[in-house]
Amino acid sequence: MKRLVLALSFLLGTVILTMPHGFAHDTLLNFDDVVFTDGQDTLTETTDDTLMEVPQDVVFTDGQDTSATASSVAAPAESTSGVTDTPKSLWGIFVAGFLGGFLAILMPCIYPMIPLTVSFFTKRAETRGKGIQGALLYGLSIIVIYVALGLLVTIIFGASALNELATNGLFNLFIFAVLLVFGISFLGAFEITLPSSFVNKVDSKSDAKGLMGIFFMAATLAVVSFSCTGPIIGSVIVLVNQTGNYLGPVIGMFGFSLALALVFTVFAIFPSWLTSIPKSGGWLNSVKVVLGFLEIALALKFLSTADLVYHWGILDREVFLAIWIVIAAFIGLYLLGKIKLSHDADLPHVSIIRIFLAGGFFAFALYMVPGLWGAPLKVISGLVPPMHTQDFRVAPFDQRASGPSVSASSSIQKKKYADFLHVPNDIDGFLDYEEALQYARSVNKPLFLDFTGHGCVNCREMENNVWVDPPIDNLLRNEYVVVSLYTDERRELPKEEQFYSKVLKRQVNTIGKKFMHLQALRFNSISQPYYVLYSPDEELLVSPPIGAEFNKQKFLAYLEQGLKTFNEKQAQ
Repeated sequence: MKRLVLALSFLLGTVILTMPHGFAHDTLLNFDDVVFTDGQDTLTETTDDTLMEVPQDVVFTDGQDTSATASSVAAPAESTSGVTDTPKSLWGIFVAGFLGGFLAILMPCIYPMIPLTVSFFTKRAETRGKGIQGALLYGLSIIVIYVALGLLVTIIFGASALNELATNGLFNLFIFAVLLVFGISFLGAFEITLPSSFVNKVDSKSDAKGLMGIFFMAATLAVVSFSCTGPIIGSVIVLVNQTGNYLGPVIGMFGFSLALALVFTVFAIFPSWLTSIPKSGGWLNSVKVVLGFLEIALALKFLSTADLVYHWGILDREVFLAIWIVIAAFIGLYLLGKIKLSHDADLPHVSIIRIFLAGGFFAFALYMVPGLWGAPLKVISGLVPPMHTQDFRVAPFDQRASGPSVSASSSIQKKKYADFLHVPNDIDGFLDYEEALQYARSVNKPLFLDFTGHGCVNCREMENNVWVDPPIDNLLRNEYVVVSLYTDERRELPKEEQFYSKVLKRQVNTIGKKFMHLQALRFNSISQPYYVLYSPDEELLVSPPIGAEFNKQKFLAYLEQGLKTFNEKQAQ
C-alpha cells in the first residue's frame, strides 16, 4: 500500500506540474519549506556480535501454540483472516483514492465541466444561501454514487475473495487486458463511452428541481466522464483489491469521490475563484496521454503475476524492465514534443516544467538499466518480477555479510517442488512444510514459515528490502530452517494427496490450497506475507505471528526473540 500511495502521489505531482500557470505558462515548484540534511541511516547499526536494541513499543511473548483446530475455525476468511482493516491501512487506501480523484479532475472529460457546473448553480439558485445548499447536496450526491460503487464491489466479492483475487492468475489476466485497453484509449486510439441512450436518460432527469434533480446531475457527471474516470477508478479498485482489505473498495471510492466533490463544491460556492484556474487546452490531453503510458506500464504488473502463477516464463524480470525502460523513455520524449500523437495540439515551445518532468522519466529509465543485469532496484522491487526469473545475473545474491550459509542440501538431495518454486534470495531453504519440519527435527533448529504468493507485492518488498539486511539475512540463513509456502501455486496435487478442507470449505487439489489450508487451520489466517516462528515440536516461539513489517529493527527483534525462546526451551 505504501508503494501505491507513493505511485499515485508521483502521478498527481506529474499531472499538476503539466498545468499552465494562469492561462499560459507552466509553474515552477517552490521548495522554500524543504530542509535538506546530511543523510544518516536512522536504523540502529548492528553487527553479527551485537544484538539490535528492541523498540519500546514492540512486545513479544513466549509462544504457546494457540493454533486453531479444524473444529474451532469455521471460516478464517470471515473472522481473523489476517486481512485486517487497521486504521493505518485504511488511511493509506483513503489517500490513494483521494489522489486518484484529483487525477480524475485533470482529465479532459471533467476539467471543462467545472465552469459549466458553477454556472448551473449560480443561475439556478434564487439566493446565495440556496446556491450553497445546492452545491453541498451536489457534492454529497457525488460521494454517495461512488461509495455505492465501492460497496457493490465489496458485497460481490467479499473479504476472502478480495484476498484470493489478488493472486488469481485468471483475474490478473483479466485486469491486464482491462488496463491495457484503458491505457490505449488514453493514448487516443479510441474512446470508451457508455451507451448514448443511457447517458441521455440520466441527463434528462437532471432537469428536475429539488434534491432528485441535483442527484441526477451528479449521476450525469459520473456517466458522462466515464471515459476518463473509468480507467482511474478501475486502477484504484484493482490496486486496493491487492491489499485484500474488506473495506478497501468503499474507503478507496470515498477518497476518490471526496476529491471530486470538494473541487466542484468549492468552486460552486466561490465562483469568483474560477478566474484563478488554468483554461482548458492542449495540456489536458498531455495529462491523459502520460496517464495512458502509465496505465500500460501498470498493466504489465498483472500480466507478470499471471505469468508467475502459471510458470509461462514469457515475462522474465529483464523483459519486464526492458518494456518499462522503453515506456519511461517514450513519456520523456513525448513531454519534450519529440513524439506527437494525432490528436495533440502544436507545442510551440517546451516549458521548464516539461523539461524537468522529461528528465525525471529519463532518469528513471536509466535507473532501471542495471536491473537488466541483476541489480536489485529496491525502489520498485515489489512491482517487478522476482530475481529468480532473471536469465542473466552478473553476480548471485551477495552473501558476504552473512558468512557461509548452512546448507540443507547435504541431507536432502532433491527438494520437493524445487524444480518450479524458489526460496527468496537464494536461501538454501525448503518449499514444503513436512519436508522442512523433518529436516528441522534432524538438525534441531527452529522453523521460519514464510507464507507467500507469486502475486504478493508486500512479499517481494519484504524479501528485497528487509530480508537482505545483513543481520536478518544471517539469522535466516544460519539459525532458522526457512520454508517458503506459496499459497497461490496452481500446480495440481497428486490424487492421493487431495482432500476436502473443512476450514476452507473447498476441495484442496493444488499445492497453493494445501498451504492455504495449513495457514488457515494452524494460524487462522489466509493473508500474505505471514511469518511464523515454529519449533520442531510445532509450537509457536513468538506469539502472535506477524505480516509485512518494513521496519528492519522490529523484524530483527522478532527473529531474535524467536531464537531466544527456542534456546531457552532447549535448555530446560
